[in-house]
Amino acid sequence: MAEDVTEEAQKVIDALKRIEEMEDPVERAVAVSEVLADYKERAPELREMQRQAIEVMRAEKISYRKIADRLKLSLGAVQNIERGHGSAWGTKPRAKE
Repeated sequence: MAEDVTEEAQKVIDALKRIEEMEDPVERAVAVSEVLADYKERAPELREMQRQAIEVMRAEKISYRKIADRLKLSLGAVQNIERGHGSAWGTKPRAKE
């Protein structure tokens, strides 16, 4: 297991490595498509889980820097997630139309 990676995250990382190692390029591409489709569906809820954790930590008066270190995110990502922007560019509102 990689250093500083949770057991559950390591399982996902290992599964992705197995997809990368697939011999048949078409079957590998199908597997990649399936994973990306599943991620797209889950991404909003995953971001919400991060936001909830940040909310709990901020309620405990934990600094943004400590939250960023604990969640393995950048300081800016923590602040964006707290504001409801998520950490992906597609989740940020446009400044001007």
